[in-house]
Amino acid sequence: MTIDSTIRPEQASRDMQPMQHDARVMDTEFTQQSMSQPRQLQSQAVICPHCGTVNDPESLFCASCGRPLRMGVCPSCGSEIDPEADFCEICHHYIKPNVCSFCGARIGESDVFCHECGSPRGGIVCPVCNTLNDFAFCKQCGTPLTDDAKALVADLKKLPDYQLLTEAARELEELNMQLPYNSERDVVRDQMNSQLRERVLMLLAQDKGVPNPVIPKKESKRLSKEELAKKREEKERLLSEILDRMAVPALPSPIKARNYAMAQKPAGVRLTWVCNWKHAMHSSPCGCAKPQLGGKWVILGPNMKNVIKDDNK
Repeated sequence: MTIDSTIRPEQASRDMQPMQHDARVMDTEFTQQSMSQPRQLQSQAVICPHCGTVNDPESLFCASCGRPLRMGVCPSCGSEIDPEADFCEICHHYIKPNVCSFCGARIGESDVFCHECGSPRGGIVCPVCNTLNDFAFCKQCGTPLTDDAKALVADLKKLPDYQLLTEAARELEELNMQLPYNSERDVVRDQMNSQLRERVLMLLAQDKGVPNPVIPKKESKRLSKEELAKKREEKERLLSEILDRMAVPALPSPIKARNYAMAQKPAGVRLTWVCNWKHAMHSSPCGCAKPQLGGKWVILGPNMKNVIKDDNK
């Protein structure tokens, strides 16, 4: 008996149909999986809350702006905060239990005092205004509270710009305390007071046996409203230029940046701290969560108090 081993075309076609069907099914499944993977990755991607850039799921910082993608939680009030912040701007509490708020040294969470600077964890009461402070400078009056803070101020006093800053601040304070001439009557009254002074000094000198005493004239520093306003404007412009030159750059430690900025602040002038993080106005860098990004002091105008971020909380 002869076996016909020849494969006829119609039979080969029937035998290939199941194989072609299976190949089409596998190809369809592969295509669907390939299309679903981008959708899955896209659904898992992290969108930057600051600039809107789409980042990989495992990213911690935005590939575009470099800011953190996931927010932290304040241990004191539960508010959402930046994970790199050491201070909560909502409840105004220092939130790093393992870092000394006065010098930036590492401390144990159960330590009562810092082993580096000796400052207490619970804060220091300012001897001038009795304000309780978490930082090395009083947030209310600017008094240095630690030995390191006092040494920092002493070092800054040696800088030419700091000397110009304190001198300009003193002169501006004097101008702000001056009373201008409001009318011609004020000018006449001032002249009469000057004459009365010379007359009294003359009589006192004659009583002491001085026959022809020479009384030095005292020049009046009072100015008209326009003259006084112009002098104030010039002094404020000079002060602003110095403050711009002394702007605090980005520093690795928020504690160091905060202390350096507070040591710069001159007395006698109403200033506000403008941070580089949110470009917000704070009463001082003690109220800023990320002073390590830098910032500068700005003269506070008469109607600018309500824009200070700290005072709105």
